[in-house]
Amino acid sequence: MTTAIVFLSVLFPVKGWFGPDQPWNVTVKPPTGATVRLVLTDFSGSALDPAPAEKVEFDKQSVADIKKLYPAMNLAGTYLLYAVPKGQDDISRFVGTPLVFTVREDHRRGAPSGPMVTRVEPLRYAIISTDAGDMTVAFYYGVAPNTVANFISLATERFYDDLTFHRVEPNFIIQGGDPRGDGTGGPGYNIDAEFSDRKQEKGVISMSRDVDPNESPNNPPRSEYANSGGSQFFISLDDTPERKSTAQLEGAYTVFGKVVGDDGIKTLDTLAVAKIADTKTARPLHPPVIKKIEVHPVTSRENPYRILLAPVKAEIQVEKPKDVAKAK
Repeated sequence: MTTAIVFLSVLFPVKGWFGPDQPWNVTVKPPTGATVRLVLTDFSGSALDPAPAEKVEFDKQSVADIKKLYPAMNLAGTYLLYAVPKGQDDISRFVGTPLVFTVREDHRRGAPSGPMVTRVEPLRYAIISTDAGDMTVAFYYGVAPNTVANFISLATERFYDDLTFHRVEPNFIIQGGDPRGDGTGGPGYNIDAEFSDRKQEKGVISMSRDVDPNESPNNPPRSEYANSGGSQFFISLDDTPERKSTAQLEGAYTVFGKVVGDDGIKTLDTLAVAKIADTKTARPLHPPVIKKIEVHPVTSRENPYRILLAPVKAEIQVEKPKDVAKAK
């Protein structure tokens, strides 16, 4: 995987983390004989203007301080940096692999305002291979960066290989990622929740966690329950506009990705009709197998974020709870 990222890349951060007073340097290596323009967007795909008079076009290997080029990055958020061939107004025709900049604040009481640290990484997606077919997954870096990082880490270390979907409830969810295969296992550690307002639409992937016996729509889970996720995840199956079965999960579970593409949805539909052996636990008679989960760098040809994110329409400017089974 590392070799693939290096081969495809045009943008190389000098390191993965930057402090607020450091230059956020990225080495730009244009393809031979080509000129590229750096383009920054927010995670929804809206292009942001560079600082006036700053150089954003490069025809040879150079080092660019992205924080200096784009003052908007002084605000906490998630940003995508693209290298686009000169003269190309369609951002989706980028070259190499885009970079994700996650600018983080210190939310502790009394902490100074402004960015505390910035993480830089290649934009990636995953393919979940099952015995019913493959599902392509794009990640919600913008609302769940820590959960995305945890999932990518487990997947690249082959944690999920040969595990199962141990719970299948038609029109509700399928759940997997448990090394024990019964809904009680995990990686041996917990991660904090990253709740958001993302909807539990069909194909949306969320982190499972322990259920607080006292939680309700008006009583959120206590921290020891909210922050009890690890490796188990569930995929929503409800495709009704009002999300009759999964709306109750919204805001109470960490949404971190989504199955995109018709082929992935067909695979999801196949998984959802597994014959059930135990209706109380929703355990299938033959639990579907997760053969492997592979993580890949995004390229202009292989870019599931075209589907996940709102279409990029801005031109490049010259200036300017049905209870989810607990998981540990």
